[in-house]
Amino acid sequence: MSDSPIYLCRCERITRDRVTAAIAEGNQTINDIKRRTRAGMGLCQGIFCTNAMADCLIEAGQQPDSIEPMTWRPPTRIVEVAVVASETET
Repeated sequence: MSDSPIYLCRCERITRDRVTAAIAEGNQTINDIKRRTRAGMGLCQGIFCTNAMADCLIEAGQQPDSIEPMTWRPPTRIVEVAVVASETET
């Protein structure tokens, strides 16, 4: 068995150990974990790791019914200032 890390959030390369440590520090919601670790903030926007974060909360003793979904935000992209400026000029 190897000692390689288990990535809970592949997009942001957040390990399961980092998430469980955040829970041990008092982060008790998926949004708390997201803010503390960046899990769920990658390109997939939490599609793959939200359930894994919920599983970690359940393992820490939370009831499954009490776990709320992660706050959803639309994905953003980098836009050059010149593009924004040309859109506002009329």
